[in-house]
Amino acid sequence: MKRVVVIVFFALLGVVAKAQSIYLVAVGIADYPGTQNDLTLPVNDAKAIYRLYQKHFNAKAVLITDERATKQHILNQAGRLFAQAKDEDIVIFFFSGHGYPGGFAIYNDYLDYGDVRSLFSVCKAANKMIFADACFSGDIRENKRDVSSRNQGVMLFLSSRDDEFSIENPSMRNGFFTACLLRCLKGGADVNHDRIITAKELFTEVSKGVRRLSGDIQHPVMWGNFDDNMPVMKW
Repeated sequence: MKRVVVIVFFALLGVVAKAQSIYLVAVGIADYPGTQNDLTLPVNDAKAIYRLYQKHFNAKAVLITDERATKQHILNQAGRLFAQAKDEDIVIFFFSGHGYPGGFAIYNDYLDYGDVRSLFSVCKAANKMIFADACFSGDIRENKRDVSSRNQGVMLFLSSRDDEFSIENPSMRNGFFTACLLRCLKGGADVNHDRIITAKELFTEVSKGVRRLSGDIQHPVMWGNFDDNMPVMKW
């Protein structure tokens, strides 16, 4: 019996050693320079996503918020982290804050989809994802060549269509999109109970939740060059 236990133990070690790793950069900006552009929930959004992925046994995550979210710092941190990913791994860039048609409004500058594309283009991971809780984020559909067409396995999950705002309610802990994303990543989207959340499952369930919360005025968009069964989270 002891010998069998030892064999099983080392077999499990082999599975863990080959397990998929997750590399996450989570950016949230609520306090923009001045006061007129300030938001309420983006830092909470980024922290919640960061904490969720930290619970994964094989995840490496970086959190960047408010005044630290400069263009150079984001690109440096993401480039350093994403370069560690291997073919079988998952790489995620999460952003919550102001958006504009073509990219994200970061603390002191703009981060366009070409900047994110450049990070992904040198990353070996087969599965790469952008989660964005930002107004007008769906405009990526009009500029899809900037990110998805040059990269296999890139999924963009964006909180709203290109002409829509992404809603935050100060009475909630997170924006509508992030709240639904968190619930679904924690298992709410695992409709077949196989402990693997796929891109299709995630889109279907998050979209239902956001439409319900917003009274059908906010509609998430998923785009990219990826398979519907692409694994987004494995528990």
